Amino acid sequence: MRIIKATLDHLDQLTPLFVKYREFYGELPYPDSSRDFLEKRLRRDESVIYLAVSDDDEGRLLGFCQLYPSFSSLSLKRVWILNDIYVAEDARRQLVADHLMKHAKKMAKETQAVRMRVSTSISNEVAQKVYESIGFKEDSQFKNYVLPISES
Repeated sequence: MRIIKATLDHLDQLTPLFVKYREFYGELPYPDSSRDFLEKRLRRDESVIYLAVSDDDEGRLLGFCQLYPSFSSLSLKRVWILNDIYVAEDARRQLVADHLMKHAKKMAKETQAVRMRVSTSISNEVAQKVYESIGFKEDSQFKNYVLPISES
């Protein structure tokens, strides 16, 4: 497999996998809105998306990860948020996620980031083991909270 940085040219290949990722977390598919969302992120340079591409089938995506830039006021440095990562069902157990995250880690180092952050559901033990195998550690200094902002 090869890891490449996504461009607008990859939207048609990426969108179906992104839709599957959303469905994995219980969201409705919304393929048109999903494609629009991805297009805006790429067009505005608001995220970095890496694709795992099969060596034997040029058009087949094995997985993707999407990172958003952020910053740490305390360290005065960049932080990357590994917000989305997904591996196609037929590509699991091929270390696709490992390759994507190692590439993301390399990019974080190259951009002189102080850290990468990732979250996953408490029940997603497979993802937790993968993150820990790459070197992610549970944050013992900070507890994360979420403030839902309603549309009404």
